Amino acid sequence: MPPNPRLEPITPDNVGSACRLAIRPDQESFVAPVAVSLAEAYASPDIAWPRLVYDADELVGFVMGAFDPDPPVEFFRCGIWRLNIAAGHQGKGYGRFAVEAVLAEGRHRGFDRAAVLWIPGATGPEGFYLRMGFQPTGEVFEGEVVGTLPLH
Repeated sequence: MPPNPRLEPITPDNVGSACRLAIRPDQESFVAPVAVSLAEAYASPDIAWPRLVYDADELVGFVMGAFDPDPPVEFFRCGIWRLNIAAGHQGKGYGRFAVEAVLAEGRHRGFDRAAVLWIPGATGPEGFYLRMGFQPTGEVFEGEVVGTLPLH
């Protein structure tokens, strides 16, 4: 685990840096840019839980959880909508830290499982989510694999 990771909400002071966060080019087809995620969070303020990941004062990532007690699709109740870790900071534990923070928030809110969706592909996030304990449900939603993880 990195020495000093922390989550921070999006503010007028950090939104510009958040929008400039860059992942590896070979991953760009697997996750939306942070600016798109923030627009979605703005459109769903009662559901989206966007946070920036910092190590000391350095921005290293972005995660957006979602918490909806009554969604139209069951696996959208609690889970990870987005995870973007800066290209130079991948493989250092920041993604794990961010996912664990979303899972902890889900537990705190009383949810019993979390979900994540991913696009299959060689440089995609599937291996990471499987290592985190998510298991494919066998469902595919709009071309994305649905994975879930019990929270208890």
